[in-house]
Amino acid sequence: MNLMLCMKARQRVLLVLLFMLITSIIIGGGRGIAAESAKAEILNFALSRGKIHNAFYRQGPVAAHTVLTSGLKPRLIVAFPAGNSGVSLWFKKQATPTVWHTVDHMTAVTETTASGELLHGITAEITVDTAQLTLEKAVLGSVRTIRNYMHGVGLPAALTSSLERRGNRLVWSRKGLDHRGGYKLSLEVMDGAAIVDVANEITFRAVPGKTLRLRVLALTGDKPLTPIESAELLNDKAAPDLLSRQVLTFLSYKEKMLAGSWRFLTYFGRDTLLSVRLLQSVLQPEAMEAGLGSVIERLNDNGEVAHEEDIGEFALLQHQEAEEPLSRRPVYDYNMIDDDYMLPAIMAHYLLDDETDPARVEAFLARKTTRGETYGAALMANFAFVLKSATPFAQAAVASHLISIKDGSKVGDWRDSQEGLGGGTYSYNVNAIFVPAALKAIGRLGDSGILHAYVSDKAIFAQASSYARIWRAQAPGLFKVVLAAAEVKAKVTAYAASQGISAAPALASLDDAPVTYYALALDRQGTAIPVLQSDIGYMMLFDRPSEVEIMDALRSIMRPFPAGLMTPVGLVVANPAFAPQALQQTFTKGNYHGAVIWSWQQALLAEGLKRQLSRDDLSSDVRKVLIKYQRDLWVVINESEKVRTSELWSWQAVEGRFVYAPFGQERGHTTESNAAQLWSTVYLAIQPPPVSK
Repeated sequence: MNLMLCMKARQRVLLVLLFMLITSIIIGGGRGIAAESAKAEILNFALSRGKIHNAFYRQGPVAAHTVLTSGLKPRLIVAFPAGNSGVSLWFKKQATPTVWHTVDHMTAVTETTASGELLHGITAEITVDTAQLTLEKAVLGSVRTIRNYMHGVGLPAALTSSLERRGNRLVWSRKGLDHRGGYKLSLEVMDGAAIVDVANEITFRAVPGKTLRLRVLALTGDKPLTPIESAELLNDKAAPDLLSRQVLTFLSYKEKMLAGSWRFLTYFGRDTLLSVRLLQSVLQPEAMEAGLGSVIERLNDNGEVAHEEDIGEFALLQHQEAEEPLSRRPVYDYNMIDDDYMLPAIMAHYLLDDETDPARVEAFLARKTTRGETYGAALMANFAFVLKSATPFAQAAVASHLISIKDGSKVGDWRDSQEGLGGGTYSYNVNAIFVPAALKAIGRLGDSGILHAYVSDKAIFAQASSYARIWRAQAPGLFKVVLAAAEVKAKVTAYAASQGISAAPALASLDDAPVTYYALALDRQGTAIPVLQSDIGYMMLFDRPSEVEIMDALRSIMRPFPAGLMTPVGLVVANPAFAPQALQQTFTKGNYHGAVIWSWQQALLAEGLKRQLSRDDLSSDVRKVLIKYQRDLWVVINESEKVRTSELWSWQAVEGRFVYAPFGQERGHTTESNAAQLWSTVYLAIQPPPVSK
């Protein structure tokens, strides 16, 4: 039987690889594309999430994501990885919901401007089920500018586009702020008319009795990225999940991996590090090193990891606001703190734990950044930063010596919305997990000797190992919260009622023992922010906790929500049931880091459970519990298979039941979810355990 299952799995993999091979040799017909570009692999796929339809296209220098949002306030966005740029049309509120249909005949286009510059993009045909659409605003430029407009920030006058009418075709265009490149969006009515009235209000009107059919041309002049083609990306261990492969391919480039589309089409340090760590077993070495190299390339002189980058026209805007000469030089954000401590742990795993070829390790460390510094030396700068920042707590292990978010900021780790840490100063995952993991990793790398050529004082490695033991012994306990059973039951009952869900499953999971969990964060005084959180997955992946720690941590999150984090539609990342009423209002199912489900966090926990089960020092009783939790987790992961490439999703209570809800499409949702997210593709490497008999 096992042999038959293995043969079927191999057949599925072969079918997927055959499909991708056929796709890779299709030759597209984009206008004006050079011969070598026309022969490049074509990536063309679509997916829908609630009322948003997404169409992706990539061929050579062209990469574009078309986003069509239906409803009373329809919109059209085409976002480009080149320069994190885009073009968009926002329409006025309709009397009845508008429904966009699929994108047809999408092809790559390259145009040459009068000044000889190249614009790359796509053309496509779209139908929309409405009699007419009246334009509110055209926004062309950086995706960051488009995102700002979505959140109510007005468009600066300098970014206003010119409009040209050519019969039933309207063309918006403009140069970049530095008079280079530029952006262009054309919309042609194929069945109907484009009408501009005396007040310059623009309406696209269908022929009576027909649906509105439009031809779109969207172009950007920002510099294209260099694709990592599908054949160069994954090895034969990767799961035969075609959509995840397509999403990962769309987001992978030799210069960097992109965090997500459409809203984050550029480098994010944390996202890159976690993604390559979780995908490591299935990434080809070149792809792995493209991701790690992009992080090392962006380290600052202090050794801190860049969280995000402002590039293209948004970089121009940043330099302009700082009263600096106009420049497209990237502006890096170093405000986050978690990625600084992730880097050593993830580098140690790649360099020491993954059986990476020693010759490849040596060559990778000897590479040089654009500043002329070797990767090895750049890593040592990061290690020195980690050690220096960890010293106060190692010398006196009190809460005030923990690593705090930066002064004046409300964010510092992956929960980077303004409410994500609940007003906390000291993040659990940074202090309880990543700092000790980073210090331990630095010590291990020192013991290996592979970095000795890049450091003059080797004492740093022994000191890191010493500090790691102190941090590991002292920091996690500062975040521990213990609640009496009666208090927990009362809070669970009240919170469930407020959410319109049954408390019965949650109450049935509780006994008369106190409940122990790790708080989301500590405030400036060292008091716990009493929100139950999912970063226990980090503990399982990056730490080697004791059996007591394992049981306390996992019991707290694996109970049914709102006693724990488990719901039928996924593992929520935050549960405020034990928090005061005011705090509960910032962790709702409409908050970006509230009681919502992030795809990658489920994968993180799944991989962490697998890692703990690989240990040989656990008792049979603990192993049985871990296996049960692993099985329970995979039940909800498999239930969400169709949406797993999304950034996150939410839920609704319908007659007391949990029902999936796309995030960002319900009243009260603070933003929206990307349809394609880098770290949501990690299920290509993280697969369910074999079914036991």
